[in-house]
Amino acid sequence: MKPGIHPNYREVVFQDLTSGFAFLTRSTVNTRENIAWEDGKEYPLVKVEISSQSHPFYTGKQAVSTTAGRVEKFKNRYARTGK
Repeated sequence: MKPGIHPNYREVVFQDLTSGFAFLTRSTVNTRENIAWEDGKEYPLVKVEISSQSHPFYTGKQAVSTTAGRVEKFKNRYARTGK
């Protein structure tokens, strides 16, 4: 690998602002904040709005819409009359 052209790939903590959930992973993202992790070390902190702990799809709180009612409503509204 060429020296000096690759970003700094390091361990980073991502924290969900909605649920408070945090996880440690590796990333090249630049941060200004640090956080003390469970192992006692300090890691760069990235705050995110949504993670798997707060996203409706993963938590099961997603509103499921049925298309059958929409199709019938459309057909009734725009149905051609026998004129």
